Amino acid sequence: MNIKSQRLTDIFEAMADGICITSQEYTIEFMNRAMVKNFGKGIGKKCYKILEKRNDICTRCEASRVFKGETVHQEVYNKIVDKTYDIVEMPLKNDNGTVSKLSIFRDISHKKRQEEKLKDSEQQYRRLFEHVGCGVYISSKEGKFLDANRALLEMLGYDNKEEFLNIDIAKDLYVRSEDRQKFREMIEKDGRVIDYEVEFKRKDGSTIPMLLTGHVRHDDEGNIIGYEGINVDQTHRKKMEREIREAHDFLNKIIQNSPNAIMATDMKGNVIIWNRAAEESFGYKAEDVIGKINIRKIYPEGGAKKVMQVMRSSSYGRSGRLRFYPIVNVRKDGSLFEGSLSAAIVYDENMNEIASVGTFVDLEEKIEMERKLKQTREQLLQSEKLAAMGRLTSQVAHELNNPLYGIMNTLELLKTEISPENRRRKILDMALSEIVRLSEILRKMLSFSKPDQEKKIPVDINTVLDEILLLHEKQLKELNITISTIFPEDNPPVKASKNQLRQVFLNVIANARDAMSEGGTLTVSTLNSDDNEVRVELSDTGVGIPEENIGKIFDTFFTTKSSVKGVGLGLSVCYGFIKDHGGDILVESTPGSGTKFTVVLPACEENNKDFKEG
Repeated sequence: MNIKSQRLTDIFEAMADGICITSQEYTIEFMNRAMVKNFGKGIGKKCYKILEKRNDICTRCEASRVFKGETVHQEVYNKIVDKTYDIVEMPLKNDNGTVSKLSIFRDISHKKRQEEKLKDSEQQYRRLFEHVGCGVYISSKEGKFLDANRALLEMLGYDNKEEFLNIDIAKDLYVRSEDRQKFREMIEKDGRVIDYEVEFKRKDGSTIPMLLTGHVRHDDEGNIIGYEGINVDQTHRKKMEREIREAHDFLNKIIQNSPNAIMATDMKGNVIIWNRAAEESFGYKAEDVIGKINIRKIYPEGGAKKVMQVMRSSSYGRSGRLRFYPIVNVRKDGSLFEGSLSAAIVYDENMNEIASVGTFVDLEEKIEMERKLKQTREQLLQSEKLAAMGRLTSQVAHELNNPLYGIMNTLELLKTEISPENRRRKILDMALSEIVRLSEILRKMLSFSKPDQEKKIPVDINTVLDEILLLHEKQLKELNITISTIFPEDNPPVKASKNQLRQVFLNVIANARDAMSEGGTLTVSTLNSDDNEVRVELSDTGVGIPEENIGKIFDTFFTTKSSVKGVGLGLSVCYGFIKDHGGDILVESTPGSGTKFTVVLPACEENNKDFKEG
């Protein structure tokens, strides 16, 4: 081949692309250095042997077209050199009138690899876009979706993507349109939004909680043209949160409604749980305790440390647990109270101590119940004894009455035979007096063992008191005791046994007389209360009753007097009479200042203000 110009040859040699000139017989006439470097020297050899390592013409060969005057452009992968070329082939006229084929081989392997990588990247992005579990979107600034993946469509209940891309985001998607406006303000201000919680509307109108994360999209000039990001369905999380909250609320209700005090502390002793029963037992409100008070404050000195030591030992159960440990606690007002503590140490997954929890049972009610039960048992035992004694007393009293009356009659006969001035007459009087006293004791014993079953009739309480005080007026004056009375005229009658009422008031007055051995004042008053009751108050200014005896004065056989003056049946019999009338006897006393007995009786149902006892 004749090259017209050495200058053209120099240009071909300087080119980075491979240059190859082939004759119509497929013989290589020229190869520049770039071509030789890739395929080796091949001038004078058939092109298909050098370029393709073939023995015949390549099936893709376009030489015939080129020799006819066409320029052919094709992309070819050459497996011999493992490169892809962009090949431009054109006719080249020689000086002798023949036509050769000029081929320019431009290596585009790197470009093809980049394109393949980009294509793979786009495919991966598209696969990720379509198959990721959360909703992915691209939207315009004006409020239209430009693209959305299948997950977002399914979340929102759309089958047709085209329909979804036509919705108005602010109007058709957001439950509250103002949330869309707030989203736009945040994302345009900061360039992004992370975990913005909103509610979306599904196609069917139901709502779905969403968590939005996105960033802005810019055009080539940096202007914001839209947004893109992901939407995460929060339905499952919300359900889990609701279930956890409900479980927590249920557990809290169990703790708060437990009849026993439940408390928990961290390992420093700071209170972290304090239920209502603990509030009632200890007197501290939960808001004043949790995070503010150390558990040591509710134990006596050193008590909290002792509890932890015992809990870590195996003396009261497994190590780390404590069962039914008796303990004394301190209330807010400083008072002490007894109870039983069951507690345990709470461990984390590495068996490190992180807290302690305890249940405290207040035993005060139990102790008080046991005390009352014991008292009831003693009273029942006493009742059994009294019942047996009552039966025996009744028999003895009846047996003794006849001999006593015989002795009394005999003494009375003897008195008629002895002069009053005779000393023996005085001895007879003394003996007769003692027999009368003995008879009175027997009468009281009979009253105690079998109270009189007298018929109850309307009785004027003022009249009964007047009669009794009139009989005792002289005796009380001799003892320097002044009588003061307050008897309102409008008191209603009471339905009662007149004789039993007389015995009650006589006994109380006798006690008042004995209490004022050096004189004083006896005040007797009656009044009509608003509860349809008549109250009789008998107050003295005597020595009073010691506090330890107040609760015993109505007990059978209890007395502070000498055995000569009484056997302790008086007030117990009176108490029985009043209870039998549906009333009550109350007593108030201050040692050294006096005593007040209050007899309460129900007013007569057939109350008549004009009633006068005949």
